Amino acid sequence: MSDQLRAAVSPTLSNKIAARLPGIALCAAVTALAMAVQAAQERTLGHPYLEAIVIAILLGMAVRSVWTPGPRWRAGIAYSAKQLLEVAVALLGASVTFAVIAASGMGLLAAVVTIVVLSLLVSYGISRALGLPTRLAILVACGNSICGNSAIAAVAPVIDASSDDIVSSISFTAILGVIIVLGLPILVPLLALSETQYGILAGLTVYAVPQVLAATMPVGLVAMQIGTLVKLVRVMMLGPVVACIALGARRLQRGGDGQGARLGFFKAVPWFIIAFFVLAACRSLALIPDAAIRPIQTTASILTVLSMAALGLGVDLRVIGEVGARVTAAVTLSLVFLVGAGLLLVRVILP
Repeated sequence: MSDQLRAAVSPTLSNKIAARLPGIALCAAVTALAMAVQAAQERTLGHPYLEAIVIAILLGMAVRSVWTPGPRWRAGIAYSAKQLLEVAVALLGASVTFAVIAASGMGLLAAVVTIVVLSLLVSYGISRALGLPTRLAILVACGNSICGNSAIAAVAPVIDASSDDIVSSISFTAILGVIIVLGLPILVPLLALSETQYGILAGLTVYAVPQVLAATMPVGLVAMQIGTLVKLVRVMMLGPVVACIALGARRLQRGGDGQGARLGFFKAVPWFIIAFFVLAACRSLALIPDAAIRPIQTTASILTVLSMAALGLGVDLRVIGEVGARVTAAVTLSLVFLVGAGLLLVRVILP
C-alpha cells in the first residue's frame, strides 16, 4: 500500500471509529446493567427468569422513552444493532457440534426436524392470518420453532427486519417463554409423563437452553439430559433454516421482482451464516480447542446483548403497542401447536 493510499485510508477509518464510539459505549453501559440484573437473578433465584438479552431491550426502551439519542450517538447504535449482531451470530457456530445429531438417534432426529419444520409453517401461517407483516411473521415463526431470542436475532439481519419488528417478537416471545418454563412441569402429574417423555417435550417447546434446564431440573436428571439433547438438535437447525431464508430474502427485500432468484449461493447467503457453518465444522472436527469455547460463547453472548440494547434504544413504543395484541396471539397459538405436536410425539409416535 502506497503512502498516499495509507494517508487516505487511515483518517477515514479513524473517523468511522470515532463516530461510532459514543453510541457503542452507550450500548455497552446498558449491556453491563442488563447482565448485572441477570446475575442478580441467578444469585437469588438460582436461574434467570428474564435473560439479559430481554433486559437490555427493556432498558434501552426505557432510556429511549425519556431521551432521544442525537446524531452523536446514532452511528454507534446502528453499528451495534447490525454489524456486531452479525459477528455474534457467526460466533454461535463454535457452540454447535454435529456429534449432537449422531447422539440423538435417527428416529428422534427425524421427529424433531419434522416438528420444527411444521411449526415454522404453522406459526408463519398463524402470524400472517392475524395480519402481521411478512418480516415480523418470519421472526415470530423462527423464534417459536427453533430457539427463541437467538433465532430471532440470527434471522433479523438476513431479512432486513426493523428494530420495531425485532423488539416486538423478542419481547412477547420472552414473556411466554417464562410462562411455559413455569407451567410445563405441571403436565408431568396431569398426563403421567415419564422423565424421558417430559424431557423430549421440554426440549421441543422451551425456547432457550438455560430455560430447558430450569424446566427439567425439578423433574429429574434423565429429563434434564434428554431435554438438553433435543433442544440442541433444535438449535442445530438454526444455521440451515437461516441459510434457506437468506436464499429467499433477496426477493423479499427487492419487493418480489425476482432478481434475488438469480443470485448465487455465496452472494445470497450473508457472510456470517457461512462463518457460522465454518465454525461449527471446525468445532465438530476438534479444530477449536476446548479452552477457547467458553470465551467464544461469552463474546457471542455479550455482543448479542449489546445489539439488543441498541435495538431497544431505537424502538418506537407506539409501533409495539399497535402490534402487541396480534404478536401475543400469534406466539400463544404457535406455542399451543408446538406443545400439542410434542405431546403427540411422546404419547403416540414415540411412546
